[in-house]
Amino acid sequence: MSGPERGDAVYKADRMVNDARWAEQAGFDTVWVPQVPTDFDALTAVTLMGRATTRIELGTAVVPVHAQHPVALARQALSAHAAADGRLALGVGASHHWIVRDMLGIPYFKPAAYTRAYLEVLNEAVGGAKSVDVENAVFRVHNPLTLGPVSPLPVLLAALGRVMLRIAGALTAGTVLWMADERTVAEHVVPTITEAAREAGRPAPRVVAGIPVCLCAPHEVDAARERANRVLNEAAVSPNYQRLLEYGDARNVGDLCAAGDEAAIAARFKRFADAGVTDLSVRVLPIGSGREELVASKLRTRDAVAAIAADFR
Repeated sequence: MSGPERGDAVYKADRMVNDARWAEQAGFDTVWVPQVPTDFDALTAVTLMGRATTRIELGTAVVPVHAQHPVALARQALSAHAAADGRLALGVGASHHWIVRDMLGIPYFKPAAYTRAYLEVLNEAVGGAKSVDVENAVFRVHNPLTLGPVSPLPVLLAALGRVMLRIAGALTAGTVLWMADERTVAEHVVPTITEAAREAGRPAPRVVAGIPVCLCAPHEVDAARERANRVLNEAAVSPNYQRLLEYGDARNVGDLCAAGDEAAIAARFKRFADAGVTDLSVRVLPIGSGREELVASKLRTRDAVAAIAADFR
């Protein structure tokens, strides 16, 4: 399950913790916490959720690598991992030009090369090294580190294009996707990342696909897709997503939305599983004309997803 929280930060932490508790009680394997550029820090959320839960994995989807030094991110991630009793899955990514360059004011130059160099440092730092000693084209790091992982800490990389997918396969435990439909996963993502992992002698990678989901009547499906296009329209400003869409049949995020009754949603989930997805990250998409209707739609959808997920186990 995933979904960025909105509203007053005073109440937001409680809402996220309550959602994590609900997801654990409902039997989900993982809660994915988005790192929205303007909103709550994902690893802080993981720390809070980790203290309030006991079993469920807590993943970030995803922390931008340009925003902080890899040793600083490793220290924060290892701390959150410990607070969550070893249940963090650290999703990271190169983000997009409109976040890195336009919002943060940092050069967005050769993001794949930068990400590879970043991961070389990050992997050593989260892997238990007493001293992080890495020199590559971007970093010259010689940093003692007494904080180690309480258990293996998987790192996943948001990867869309072939180069980034090969980096994910060679250096991480898998990939976290957004805007990838079933054909894109089956014909582009899975073959590329799996080949790179095999060449690097790594286990088969996780493939985490994020999709919007809305439980609704058949006559409301078009409204759900229209709402997805209105509130989740990152592809309109992201060349990375636009290029990814070219690999599949979806033309926008509305086309990716699993909308309809329980049978329709379950059928869409199965198509993603058949394509090679190992984890579905569900972004609950409520519909309605006011707050009460939106909240009711959210609760209906997440309960339906829990029931469907139980059938997949």
